[in-house]
Amino acid sequence: MRPGSVAIVGAGPGDPELITIKAMLRIQEADVILYDRLVNEELLSYAKTEALRIYCGKSPGHHSMPQETTERLMIQYAAEGNKVVRLKGGDPFVFGRGGEEALAVAEAGIPYEVIPGITSAIGAAASAGIPLTHRGLAASFAIVTGSRCHDHASPVRWDMLAHSVDTIVVYMGVSQLSHIREQLLLHGKDVQTPVALIENGTTSRQRTVTGTLANIDRLAAAMKITNPALIIVGEVVKVREQLLSLESTARSQIG
Repeated sequence: MRPGSVAIVGAGPGDPELITIKAMLRIQEADVILYDRLVNEELLSYAKTEALRIYCGKSPGHHSMPQETTERLMIQYAAEGNKVVRLKGGDPFVFGRGGEEALAVAEAGIPYEVIPGITSAIGAAASAGIPLTHRGLAASFAIVTGSRCHDHASPVRWDMLAHSVDTIVVYMGVSQLSHIREQLLLHGKDVQTPVALIENGTTSRQRTVTGTLANIDRLAAAMKITNPALIIVGEVVKVREQLLSLESTARSQIG
């Protein structure tokens, strides 16, 4: 039997309307869809009725399906002649293990493609009114994962991040917020540096909390912010406050 194919697809940051046309076409064509926890399940409704849907999501400390099993199923179904979609939240090559999966299917000789998606750093930040770069405030940004905060074999270099980039974006780092704050202050970041927390970015459940390195951990605890959430550290957070102020002024003038 002629082998099928695998499409490693980015579903975007949460809002189903932010998926690309190409990604939607692959969902509609798919015989098998293996999807992650942060994928908006509304997207699955666009698949064929007979398409097999397999949940293989991961949450902090709990994997419903080991990564090796996910890769084996991708290869197995494609080898049987199916069009397989591996549907992942955000972008598959940004903390999505998409590179590992591409290597696995390539090694098995399965035709594959990677379809990028809007990653959470860009989507959630924009949804909250925070540009990651802004003339006069920030000309660079870095994206890191909070899950490596206590990885002694491959630690996050907070000493370098504190001064080498203008905006720092941390994925899945809310549970490590106190540690992140301490490290940035330890390595010379100003205590009044603005910080934003964006929970469930781009969705109807989005919440945004802003503060500074002086108080952001207390604000997060008071507001009970939980993952999935994004942490943005840098002067660009001030742009959100400027936009909100201008919007408020415009509303009052209309009223």
